[in-house]
Amino acid sequence: MDVAIIGLGMHPFGRTDGVSGLEQGAYAARKALEDAGVDWSDMQFAYGGSAAAGNADALVSKLGLTGLQFINVANGCATGGSALQSAYMAIQSGMFDIGMAVGFDKHPRGAFTVDPEASGLGKWYGDIGMALTPQFFGMKIQRYMHEFGISEDALVRVAVKNYRNGVLNPNAWRKKAFSYEDVATSDMVADPLRKYMFCSPAEGGCAMILCRADKARQYTSKPVFLKAVSVKTRNFGSFEVFTQAQALNRADAPTMKASKAAFEFAGIGPEDIDVAQLQDTESGAEIMHMAENGFCKDGEQEKWLREGYTEINGKLPVNTDGGCLANGEPIGASGLRQVHEIALQLRGDAGARQVPNQPKTGYTHVYGAPGLSGVTILSR
Repeated sequence: MDVAIIGLGMHPFGRTDGVSGLEQGAYAARKALEDAGVDWSDMQFAYGGSAAAGNADALVSKLGLTGLQFINVANGCATGGSALQSAYMAIQSGMFDIGMAVGFDKHPRGAFTVDPEASGLGKWYGDIGMALTPQFFGMKIQRYMHEFGISEDALVRVAVKNYRNGVLNPNAWRKKAFSYEDVATSDMVADPLRKYMFCSPAEGGCAMILCRADKARQYTSKPVFLKAVSVKTRNFGSFEVFTQAQALNRADAPTMKASKAAFEFAGIGPEDIDVAQLQDTESGAEIMHMAENGFCKDGEQEKWLREGYTEINGKLPVNTDGGCLANGEPIGASGLRQVHEIALQLRGDAGARQVPNQPKTGYTHVYGAPGLSGVTILSR
């Protein structure tokens, strides 16, 4: 059974003093219900997640005690995407006709904190300084740059593009465009990654209403259809966050597995995608994910970025809403934000950042620790 998205809602990302993460999630949920023209009492189920702002099912205290099934989801940075996949499967199974996927968070200021023991590692992993995600991302992109001839110029171009796109997004946190020089001369954090090449923990909420595709036009004249949803974890030998040692033989990254499965299920290929959202925890991540998701070959990113292929009016627009760099990353909401943006693009409702030529297919990809990826393919 096909599944459609019929309602979208978002609380702006960034910092909203005096408003709890739960309240931001409730705001997004109400906006999604309004967009679909339905009431909370119409929801038959909900899946939701939050990493730092309490249990998502506490939303019922804000939205109404209707007795619906509400299941909390926790899956690192892929929490929002996993909530969407759960909602997708609930409808596709035939058990439910309509429901909600929602995510929100309110992270404290400063870098993400990591508890190694919660990820199956010993306390020693943090004691010796390895539980530092900027350090991991720096090491990962260093190796990739060495192997495939990627320059620091490419890292800068990703950041400049995404911050520029964020200026056009009223829900983005960072609404300032940085020049090439601003990014290239910002403080070094984890060589070769500089300050303006990293996203930041943030706040925000995002929600969407899903229903059976055959009922979608009862609610909206512009439904967006979920053609595939895939979440995959790592194999031994892939180099991921919290990897303690390098295997002799390298395995495919979880992103490659999730992407391949999604394309096979949807019956299309990377060349059929008109607009994409790729995880950009930092500039290097977007570069690596361009290839891991099958859109280009390793090393071709230099040409793509230099010739503007990933700009809003390019061959394959990537992170048209500014991505994680401009929006920040409230873990519970981030994956849903990606889908929210693609749905707006396919509906033609993206405003100043609208991709030209009426895009028909969209793609989202999220990557999370300790090594899992979620991919969706959407169409109008």
